[in-house]
Amino acid sequence: MSWDADVVIAGGGLNGPALALALAQGGFRVIVVDARRASARAEAGFDGRAYALAIASVRLLTAIGVWGTVSDKAQPILEIRASDGRAGEGASPLFLHFDHAEIEEGPMGHMLEDRFLYAAFLAAIQAAPGITLLSGETVEAQKVGPAGVTVTLASGKVVTAGLLVGCDGRGSGVAARAGIRRVGWGYGQTALVTAIRHERDHMGVAQQFFMPSGPLAILPLKGGHHSSIVWSETDAAAAAIQALPDDRYLDALRPRFGDFLGRIELAGSRFTYPLSLSLAERFVADRLALVGDAAHGVHPIAGQGLNLGLRDVAALAEVLILARRRGEEPGSPAALEEYQRWRRFDATALALGMDAVNRVFSNDNPILRLGRDLGMGLVGALPGLRRGFIRQAAGLTGELPKLLAGKRI
Repeated sequence: MSWDADVVIAGGGLNGPALALALAQGGFRVIVVDARRASARAEAGFDGRAYALAIASVRLLTAIGVWGTVSDKAQPILEIRASDGRAGEGASPLFLHFDHAEIEEGPMGHMLEDRFLYAAFLAAIQAAPGITLLSGETVEAQKVGPAGVTVTLASGKVVTAGLLVGCDGRGSGVAARAGIRRVGWGYGQTALVTAIRHERDHMGVAQQFFMPSGPLAILPLKGGHHSSIVWSETDAAAAAIQALPDDRYLDALRPRFGDFLGRIELAGSRFTYPLSLSLAERFVADRLALVGDAAHGVHPIAGQGLNLGLRDVAALAEVLILARRRGEEPGSPAALEEYQRWRRFDATALALGMDAVNRVFSNDNPILRLGRDLGMGLVGALPGLRRGFIRQAAGLTGELPKLLAGKRI
């Protein structure tokens, strides 16, 4: 069968373009179908939305030729401090402190705004031979046959390929049409996301403050005096806070934020996201693979969502490129099963781990409070254990695909 592309990727957010670039380096012809118009998203201004990119993710972005165009806009994460407490009462004296100086690889990660990362991906895929971007389009239907997969777009355009990859989020239409069910549950929490301008320099320190209603992450942005916040509250409280005018929104935030960075004020748009755990029962089907949130949606408690998706990208790109070199088609069942074996356990374990951390910390049970404070104090007092946590958060443990080690496939 003569295909229009080797691989069609449904979803042009971040994982989709990353996978397209990785596959194009391996000689694949790729079509990326993006529901949003690329021009509108690329021209977005500052809104505070940002990602914590682990060392391994930065290495992948370097290997696919993206990091060099955004590295000057990224804020290195030099320290991470995690503490437990209540709003207005301050943090427990027992806390976790991770310092990048404890590992040899440099900063534990980097904070990078969504607008810069997407613009870099867009420029890269538009310049890459073998990649076609269809923006303002969605996949409406898919049909798998022995010779390939046929994809029908909302415009009526029909494209054929050897493999369809769903990078289309938690409500993945690609997964639903393939009959892949999801398991999971809601947390009764909503994340309030915005950007803050503060008086004092954050010095590259990321803060995680655990409260009974949910965690507050304060994530440093480039320049020293701006931070992105991800503030989890119960659904009802979050809805009430989001409905407040800016001055009263800040009044609600200040007791939780504290005064360690001096005066604060809003510096970006305000967003909310309902929080839940969502796992696809399978990551693959006939001539189909799922990547990122289409395969697994996790609690943002450790900022691992995009990093987890990029792990999928690295693994899928590697198995497909190596299969091609063996003479196999993009939708080879053996290659897809290898991808599922590589990624499903890791993604599920991390998702359940984040679920457990959120359940342990998002309550006011005095016994659990004592236990978690003692646990953080113990980890903080043992350099070997602390170093292991740092390396795991940086994405440096486990069986890493080549791209996560910064190597081209």
